[in-house]
Amino acid sequence: MQFQIVAMASKNLILGVDLGTTSVKVVIVNVDTNEIVGKHSKDTQSNVPSDQGTDGNKQNVPKIISALNTCVAKLNKDMLRQVKKIGICGQMHGVMLWRNEADAKPWERVERDGSLIRYDVVQEKVSALYTWQDNRCDAEFIASLPKARSHLPAYSGYGITTLFWMAKHKPDKLAKYNCAGTIQDFAVAILGNLDKPVMSTQSAASWGYFDCKDHEWNLDSLKSGGFPIEFLPKLAKSGSIVTALTDDWHTIPKGTPIGVAMGDLQCSVLATIENPLDAVLNVSTSAQLAFVAQDFTPTNDEPIVRPIEYFPYFDGKFLAVAASLNGGNALATFVKMIQQWCMELGFPVPQSKVWEKLLDLAINDNAVSELQIQPTLLGERFLPESNCCVNNINIGNLGLGQVFRSLCRGLLQNLHSMMPKDILIKANISRIVGNGSGLSRNKVLQTEVQQLYELPLVFTSGGDAAKGAAMAVKDS
Repeated sequence: MQFQIVAMASKNLILGVDLGTTSVKVVIVNVDTNEIVGKHSKDTQSNVPSDQGTDGNKQNVPKIISALNTCVAKLNKDMLRQVKKIGICGQMHGVMLWRNEADAKPWERVERDGSLIRYDVVQEKVSALYTWQDNRCDAEFIASLPKARSHLPAYSGYGITTLFWMAKHKPDKLAKYNCAGTIQDFAVAILGNLDKPVMSTQSAASWGYFDCKDHEWNLDSLKSGGFPIEFLPKLAKSGSIVTALTDDWHTIPKGTPIGVAMGDLQCSVLATIENPLDAVLNVSTSAQLAFVAQDFTPTNDEPIVRPIEYFPYFDGKFLAVAASLNGGNALATFVKMIQQWCMELGFPVPQSKVWEKLLDLAINDNAVSELQIQPTLLGERFLPESNCCVNNINIGNLGLGQVFRSLCRGLLQNLHSMMPKDILIKANISRIVGNGSGLSRNKVLQTEVQQLYELPLVFTSGGDAAKGAAMAVKDS
């Protein structure tokens, strides 16, 4: 948990929110200077077991919204009273369901002395959040779906494919609800008391079956496959205002405009790049390398599966993105494995100590070895059958620092195979701007980035998706 307040220089303040895969982050941004004047973050600890075993990936919605309330409540009340707008973003691709009726909302007001304190989620009126890491839709199921009319394929973990799966395998569960959206769409619906969710074009593209050329759902394709189209949210331009606070919320005034919820990747890039020739490398739960494409025009032909995809950005532009499913999660799995081994040997060690020792050992020059690790534990969307493998093992390269150094190198080599440096050179990219705690705290990864791409790696004052969400609604 992190908390910080600095001196307020202006009253032109916007609240930015990021509902991420593992944590919620909120910031207050002085949009005249792009300075963060207050911030707070909290791990959600929201993962829950799935009835699909390791193929499923679900999160508890009430815990996520509770973390949001906690974070905002920790911010300076005088600053919150001066907030002019609210911008919200969150983890892409995932989907949750809820039942919204005029006399029975899926959220409830919590009051004290007649004043609203927070909104709580009514557990029985919402589903779990099925995240982007959900793998219940195997290759056979994906192949059985109608062809999309979009330049972007739809994979497992995408909202539309998950809803297709539920319509086929869990129709009774689907019948319990009448709304669907991302977790960030749900947050906007709560704050604005919306009857039906409104979704940004960024999130719609991340769900699949969305035509980015004509800005509309593939209704004909969806209907032909028996998709429950009544669950499709209304659409709005990314960065636009779609509702307003229906009551004071943690001292933010009633009537404060709220923007449509956006993608955390787009907002992170918006907060990070300082010029059009920057590429942004994010390593957090997953890993992405992205830059603003200057000459991309979407088509509505059948999608082509490829390692580089083009997602809607802002002002009609697109991001060229290599999005790997394997990032900080692969490193965390290795750390947990080491910790588990220690416990089984009777020597419990905190994860923080494992991380500290691994990073210390791996930065040493002696840790460089010929050991090769392909760390694709989760496969990749364009190559789901790929697995993790280790090659070139010998008796001299099994030191802990050597293995961890090779694992870090493998993560970057995997990303480089998706977006080689030649692609960046062709786009005239002059430097890579680092983002995400998984990169900023890991000197080993930073070294490997510069060796592979042969471009300067810098860290700017940006890089916060919550800040980007605030910046995106500045001029709306």
